[in-house]
Amino acid sequence: MPEPERLVVVNTTPIIALTIADQLPLLQHLYSQVLIPPAVQAEVMAGGASGVGVRELQAASWVQVMPLQDPQRANLLTDLDRGEAEVLALAQELKAGLVIIDERLARRHARHLGLALTGTLGVLFRVKQLQLISAVQPLITAIHNGGIWLSDALVAKALTLAGEACGRA
Repeated sequence: MPEPERLVVVNTTPIIALTIADQLPLLQHLYSQVLIPPAVQAEVMAGGASGVGVRELQAASWVQVMPLQDPQRANLLTDLDRGEAEVLALAQELKAGLVIIDERLARRHARHLGLALTGTLGVLFRVKQLQLISAVQPLITAIHNGGIWLSDALVAKALTLAGEACGRA
């Protein structure tokens, strides 16, 4: 059951990673409102019709594309790519309850801005806690094999938190 009234803004990498693991719908199960800014939609769609996440995002009617009220706000985050900058700016504008973003620099900015955040592995950990999945290890392996780089330390921490044997994905 989705968390009531929890507005969540998601970046490109978590969408792609969850798609690779065939788990994008987990976001709908967790959160009542899942939003992406236009730049994230554009980044996913840039892969063309056969790109990872394109079909899945198009089919996910529960993901809303929300334009920024003040697009200039994203311009202030010059050291981030446009998708990351728009995610953080949109989360600030809407006072979002959570940002789902994986990139280290963007996460640092989110913390500095006082935004609650998690990443793809945090989402997987949460759905395991809720018993929506039985194990995170196979999903981490799928994400890794799909081309998403995950540090050994981060994987080990996620598997430890999930109560699963440590080992490289």
